[in-house]
Amino acid sequence: MILLSGNSNKLLANHISHHAGIALSEMKLTRFADGEIFCEIFQNIRGEDVFIIQSTCNPANDNLMELLIVIDACKRASAGRITAVMPYYGYARQDRKPAARTPISAKLVADMIQTAGADRVLTMDLHAGQIQGFFNIPVDDLRSRPLFVKDLKKKPMVSNGNALIVSPDAGGVPRARSLAKELNLDIAIIDKRRDKANESEAMNVIGKVKGKQCIIVDDIVDTGGTLVKGADALLANGAEEVQAYITHGVLSNGGMKTINSSRMDGLTITDSIPQYDNKKVRLLSVGKLFAEAIRRVHHDESISVLFE
Repeated sequence: MILLSGNSNKLLANHISHHAGIALSEMKLTRFADGEIFCEIFQNIRGEDVFIIQSTCNPANDNLMELLIVIDACKRASAGRITAVMPYYGYARQDRKPAARTPISAKLVADMIQTAGADRVLTMDLHAGQIQGFFNIPVDDLRSRPLFVKDLKKKPMVSNGNALIVSPDAGGVPRARSLAKELNLDIAIIDKRRDKANESEAMNVIGKVKGKQCIIVDDIVDTGGTLVKGADALLANGAEEVQAYITHGVLSNGGMKTINSSRMDGLTITDSIPQYDNKKVRLLSVGKLFAEAIRRVHHDESISVLFE
C-alpha cells in the first residue's frame, strides 16, 4: 500500500498516515514560474495500491488540478489501483442546474477524476448523495456521525436529555434525525429562505426549543451567515444555548470571525479542511476514520459496517 499527499491538507494526511501505520511516500509537487504544477514520485509504485490524500478545498482549482496531475502520474507509473481520498469534495454544492445555461460542476469534477485515471474515490459527507451516481467507479462516502455521537455523549446536556438536535433546513432532516436517534433526542427544524448564493435568512423554527440546549447539525458551514442567523432564530424562540456540529468548515470570507462574534456557544468541525481551534471553533480529527477506511479498501473489506 502506498500513501501520497497533495498540498491541500498535510496535517490531516499526517494524521491518516500515523493511524494507518504507513509513512507517506516521498513526492515532489512544485510550480513553474507561470503557475503550472509539476509532480514527481520518488518511489516505485508499479502494481501498488495507491491512495492519494487531497481535499479540493480553497484554493479549489489549484488543489483539484494537483489531484488530477498526481493521479495521472500514478497511472503512467503503472500503479495497480488508484484511490482518490478526498475528505472534502469541492464543487459538491453545484450538483444540479439552478437555472438555464448553468453547469453541473460536481459532475464535471467527477468526469475529470475518472479521466485522469482514478479507480475509486473515498470521501466524506457528500453535500448531495446523487454525486456518487456521477461516477462510474466505486465511491465510498464516509460519515462523520459516529465521531460526533462519541463526542456529544460526553456532554452533560445530552446525558440529562436537555439537548435538542436541530436541522438548519428541511433537506438536512434525515441527517438530524439519524443523529438524534442515536442520542435518543428530539429534533427541531429551521425554515429558511436563501435569496442569493452565500446569503440566507432564517425564518421559522419548527419544534419546541424553549429552555433547550440546541445542537445544529449540517455538512458544510461556509461564510457562517446561515448558521448564525439560525442560531439567533433559536435563541429568539427561547433556546438556552446553541452549539453546532458541522462536518466541513469552509469558513470563507471571514467565516471564522462571523462565528466568533456571534451569540453561538461553539462550533465543532472536522479537519477535512485545514482550520484551527479558535475562540468558539473546535476541531475533531477524522484521521483515524480515514485510516481505517483505507485499510478496509486495501483488504477488500466492508466500509458500511463502520456506520451500522
